[in-house]
Amino acid sequence: MRLKVQFLVFFYCYIVCSYLGLAKVVQNTALNDEASALLSIKAGLIDPLKRIHDWNLPDNEAGKYSVHCNWTGVWCNSNGAVEKLDLSHMNVSGRISDDIQRLQSLTSLNMCCNGFSSSLPKSIATLTSLKSIDVSQNFLLGSFPVGFGGAAGLTLLNASSNNFSGFIPEDLGNATSLETLDLRGMFLYKNNLKGKIPASIGNITSLQLLDLSDNMLSNEIPDEISELKNLQLLNLMCNQLSGQVPAGLGGLTQLEVLELWNNSFSGPLPIDLGKNSPLQWLDVSSNSFSGEIPASSCNGGNLTKLILFNNAFSGPIPPSLSTCQSLVRVRMQNNQISGTIPLGLGKLGKLQRLELANNSLTGQIPDDISSSTSLSFIDLSRNQLRSSLPSTILSIPNLQTFIASNNNLVGEIPDQFQDCPALSVLDLSSNHFSGSIPTSIASCQKLVNLNLRNNQLTGGIPKAIAMMPTLAILDLSNNSLTGGIPDSIGTSPALEMLNVSYNRLEGPVPANGVLRTINPNDLVGNAGLCAGVLPPCSGYSPMTSRQRSLQTKHILAGWIIGISSVLAVVIAAFGARSLYKKWYSNGSCFEERLEMSNGEWPWRLMAFQRLGFTSGDILTCIKESNVIGMGATGIVYKADIARLNTVVAFKKLWRSRTDIETESSGDFVGEVNVLGKLRHRNIVRNLEEVLESNVGNCKHVQEEMLLVLRIALLCTAKLPKDRPSMRDVITMLGEAKPRRKSTSNNDRFANNKPNPVFSTSPVNGLL
Repeated sequence: MRLKVQFLVFFYCYIVCSYLGLAKVVQNTALNDEASALLSIKAGLIDPLKRIHDWNLPDNEAGKYSVHCNWTGVWCNSNGAVEKLDLSHMNVSGRISDDIQRLQSLTSLNMCCNGFSSSLPKSIATLTSLKSIDVSQNFLLGSFPVGFGGAAGLTLLNASSNNFSGFIPEDLGNATSLETLDLRGMFLYKNNLKGKIPASIGNITSLQLLDLSDNMLSNEIPDEISELKNLQLLNLMCNQLSGQVPAGLGGLTQLEVLELWNNSFSGPLPIDLGKNSPLQWLDVSSNSFSGEIPASSCNGGNLTKLILFNNAFSGPIPPSLSTCQSLVRVRMQNNQISGTIPLGLGKLGKLQRLELANNSLTGQIPDDISSSTSLSFIDLSRNQLRSSLPSTILSIPNLQTFIASNNNLVGEIPDQFQDCPALSVLDLSSNHFSGSIPTSIASCQKLVNLNLRNNQLTGGIPKAIAMMPTLAILDLSNNSLTGGIPDSIGTSPALEMLNVSYNRLEGPVPANGVLRTINPNDLVGNAGLCAGVLPPCSGYSPMTSRQRSLQTKHILAGWIIGISSVLAVVIAAFGARSLYKKWYSNGSCFEERLEMSNGEWPWRLMAFQRLGFTSGDILTCIKESNVIGMGATGIVYKADIARLNTVVAFKKLWRSRTDIETESSGDFVGEVNVLGKLRHRNIVRNLEEVLESNVGNCKHVQEEMLLVLRIALLCTAKLPKDRPSMRDVITMLGEAKPRRKSTSNNDRFANNKPNPVFSTSPVNGLL
């Protein structure tokens, strides 16, 4: 009996040990298979940073069965099976191997933020233990795999920011544990999912975040979405969805974010939207919504952003918004909103942006807006507001932009600019403001854009404006300003655009700074302005009797000096004539007299004088090392003529075409011959023929070259009496500039006439 018992105990132990040994073998085989699967995944990856370089099996058999649990990005459960694989942010690319399906214990897969550009293996959908999968921010393409609905425990599915196409799988509705479904596209990554949003999505009642934005989804939102009672975020922006929004969205009691912008929705928003939910963010801009703005949108007291622009909303602004202390942005521009601006918006302590432009608002600008300490951006333009500006509205401490253009505002501009440290844009154009421009506006040290055009302003332009350190755009056109343009305007530190057209300004336009290149269109409509880029001030004299008396004295003094100068010139001419006879008596005066006078300069200050050097001396100096300048008409060289111990500068003109090119550009006589040939062939009227063909690609450069060429023709006229004086040549060269683009913003007075190339200078007749 004892032997029998011992035998049974021995047999039991044998069976147990055999089972355990077999189980160990089976387990080791399974673990070895998972390691093999991971190595297969590695083989399909491109790993330039060697982030998974430690994915290797040891040589000894004993260490093969669990080593993979220590590999980078791999986590195992207590049985040694892989339950988490995280390759996110590793800069890996390539393809994801189908062998990933061999990791049957996998509950979490994260491959986001890499460079995968293949399709997502359908075999991933067979991993029914998955609870979380994130393959976002890659370049995955093809259709989204069917089968994830079989993962009963799946709570997060993020495939956003890829290149997926096709339809949203219907079976996703079977993943009833999902809390986050994110299939959006974003920035450089763009999913292209199309078709309808499947109605089965309403079965995922645990869903908290649904983001399908930036795709090509169409048709209406299924009513079944109203069944998602736990939904906190619904983002369908940037699709092709249309129709009306399901009224049931107003009954989602957990909804915090609703983004529907940039679709084709129409009809009204649910009237109870936000009534029973903690709504924080409502953005339905750029659609075709109509009807009134839901008055209940801030019932929960959490609304921070109300963005409704580019729709067809009508009716008044809900007064309830004035008690919504959580508001940060209110953007309602480009609608059909009517009524008045409700009181109280200025008392919202967090409100930063108030945009109500292009509506049908009437009445006054509420005084309480001036009391705001948080507003930085206010745009009330293109409405029908009829009031004066609140006296301290421009003194809001954080105000950066204030736009109230195209209204019916009246009265004077408040002289309260001493406390506007942040103001950078002020646009009060197209109103009925009167009075003068406040001098205190110059205290706005950060003002960049000042637009006061189309008003009834009078008085002069404050000189202090010219010294504003950041002012780049100043538009004072279409007012009744008088006086002159301050000289200091031209030297303003940052000014780039000035428009003072259609006022009553007078006097000479200062020829400094920005005023030297100002377009005449920005000065037109001021009959008294002259000089500068405008016609000369002939007869203009806005002076006092004392100034006229001083001017008369100056004129008399000028005559005396002029007569004296003429006498001096006559005497100098006689002296020069005697020197001429001595210097040029033997035909080689230049060299001899240079030696005799110890190198002093013997040239006479007159045009077309004889030269002591030849064209050969000049031609030897045409080389790159002697280039000292380049212009639209040729290259300027330095010529160091050693035998004369002197240095001169000369210009090599650009060559002309056809037979004219045969003339040497380095021979001055040849240049004159070229110009004479042009005149002889009667090409003067069609000078475009002689320009290089590539010049024709730039109209303004061609125009300038033609003008300079005409001046050259005048200077080489056969008869001396037909040649212009040097004074006229300098004037003409200064005026030979291309047309300049107008900076005028005045569309009312714009026309299609080309801008004149020359001003009405007396030398215009020569050209």
